[in-house]
Amino acid sequence: MAKAGQPLMPCHPARARELLGKGRAVVARLVPFTIRLKDRTLAESEVDGVQLRIDPGSKGTGLTLTDAKKETGEDGAAVTVRRGLVSVELQHRGDQIHRCMQQRAGYRHRRRSANRRYRAPRSDNRTRPEGWLPPSLRHRVDTTVSLARRMCRYAPITEIHVERVAFDTHSMSAGRSLTETEYQQGTLAGTEARAYLHVKWDRACAYCDATGPPLNIDHLRARSRGGSDRISNLVLACAPCNQAKGSTSVDVFLANRPDRLAKILRQVRTPLRDAATMNATRWRLTEALEPLGRPVHAQSGGRTMWNRTAMGLSKTHTLDALCVGRLDHEDGDAIVRLPKQVLVVKATGRGSYSRTTPDRFGFPRLRRARAKQHFGYVTGDLVRAVVPTGKWAGTWTGRISVRAMGQHSLTTPTGRFNVRHRNLRLVQRGDGYGYSTRHELVPSPSRKPVERSASSS
Repeated sequence: MAKAGQPLMPCHPARARELLGKGRAVVARLVPFTIRLKDRTLAESEVDGVQLRIDPGSKGTGLTLTDAKKETGEDGAAVTVRRGLVSVELQHRGDQIHRCMQQRAGYRHRRRSANRRYRAPRSDNRTRPEGWLPPSLRHRVDTTVSLARRMCRYAPITEIHVERVAFDTHSMSAGRSLTETEYQQGTLAGTEARAYLHVKWDRACAYCDATGPPLNIDHLRARSRGGSDRISNLVLACAPCNQAKGSTSVDVFLANRPDRLAKILRQVRTPLRDAATMNATRWRLTEALEPLGRPVHAQSGGRTMWNRTAMGLSKTHTLDALCVGRLDHEDGDAIVRLPKQVLVVKATGRGSYSRTTPDRFGFPRLRRARAKQHFGYVTGDLVRAVVPTGKWAGTWTGRISVRAMGQHSLTTPTGRFNVRHRNLRLVQRGDGYGYSTRHELVPSPSRKPVERSASSS
C-alpha cells in the first residue's frame, strides 16, 4: 500500500522483508499480510494493475490475483503470459447455516404444537423481495463479495473475471443426455410417488421383502440427517422395519446384509444440492460484484477446464480461478507462474444472536452474557500471549474465546489452554474468518513448464 493507503502492486516476500528491515514500511495487516510504505505515494509508483479471477463453488470459492504481460514467443510473435500472484481459498459455512435454520424451525414447531395446538396453521402467503435468496445461499454470495472488496482495497484490481456456469440438473438426474420432449417429462410423469414406488419395489418391503403388512414410504437418508424427498431417496418399508431403522443410515441398518444394501444403493443417484446451489447463485454473484466499480466479465466453465487441461494443472478451486478467462493457446498464450502457498480463509461467523443455549429439545439450558466484549477482547480475536510460568510457559499466538471472569481460552496449533487477560496483546481483531495456509498441489507436466513462485504479499 502507498503512503496514503492506496493499493500498489503485490511484491515478493523477500522484498517485503527488506522494506520492513530498512524501516521504509510498516505492517498494515497481519492476515492477509499487507505492508504500507512510509516514503512513497501513489503518484511516485508505477502501477500496472492486476486482475481478480473467481471460481465460485458450493463448498468453497477460489480467488486469484493475476497479471498479464506481453512477451515475444519463440517464433517472434507477441504472446500473452499470465502470472499468478496471490491465491485465496474461501471456505463457506452454508451447510452450517442450513442446519441451524432447520434446528430453529424445529424448535418453533415444537413450541407451537405444545402451546398452541388448537390454533389454525398460518397461511404460507408471505411475499419475498426480488432477488431473495435463502440465508445459506446468500451467505455464499456475501462472503465472496466481501473478500473481493477487501482484495480491491489491498491490490490495484482493474477488472474482475468470474466463472458463471449452469448445471443441467434434469440431465444429471437421468444420468444421460435428454431430448427436447424428455425435458417435459420427469420420473413421475403420469403417476405419483406412492404408485411409482409400489411398482418399482414389487409392492414389497425393500428391507425384508414383506408383502402382507401395510407399506410406508421411508427415506434412505432421513430428513433429520439432511436427506431430501427426491424419488431416488425413497423406498417402501413395512412398519417394523421403518420403526427399527428410524433416522439411522441405511449403511448402518443393513451392515450385516451387504447383498440387500447393494441392491438398495443401486438406485441412489448423486445428490444435486451443490448443482442447485450454483444455479441459484450464479447470477446473484455477478450482480453483487458490479458495485465494486470494476468491470465484471462472466466466463464459461468450459473455457476454464480447457485452459486447465492445456496447462496440465490439477483441479482445485485456486487453480481453476487462475485459469478463468480467455487464453489463446494456439497463439502461444500460457500461464507461466502460480503461487506456491494458498491462503485458506474459513468463514466462522461472529458469534450467535441467541442469548440462551438450548438443549437438544429446544429448552433453555443456560444464559449467555449480553456483552460480547470482556476486558477489551472479543471471541475470535488474534492475540499474542506471554505466559510467565506453568505448563504453558512461553509466547503463544492464536485466537481466543473470551470469558467474563477474564480467564480467556486460547487456541493454538499445539493445544488449548486458559490465560489471563493481563498476559494478552491484541494482534488483529476478529473479522468472522479463520486463516491458515496450505501448499498448492503440484501440477502435472504441461506443454510449457509452469514456474512455481513463493507466495506474494
